[in-house]
Amino acid sequence: EFCISNSLQYSLARGVQRTAVRQAHHGKHEPNFHDKYGNLVLIGGAAFFAAVWGYVLTKSGIAWGLSPVGRVTPKEWRE
Repeated sequence: EFCISNSLQYSLARGVQRTAVRQAHHGKHEPNFHDKYGNLVLIGGAAFFAAVWGYVLTKSGIAWGLSPVGRVTPKEWRE
């Protein structure tokens, strides 16, 4: 049992090591879509998000006075 465990660990370690070496030799990879346009898409999405919510919040007609001070008057007490 101990020998099987050690040999399994050794073979797994060798596989991981081989994968790491294989990836190291492929140092230059061709940039994919995310490498080329990832930041641009992120910035564009953030700008679109801000523009849409800015429009919604300013054109929705909601009164944004959040404080009730001076607007709420207490009712007369009834017994």
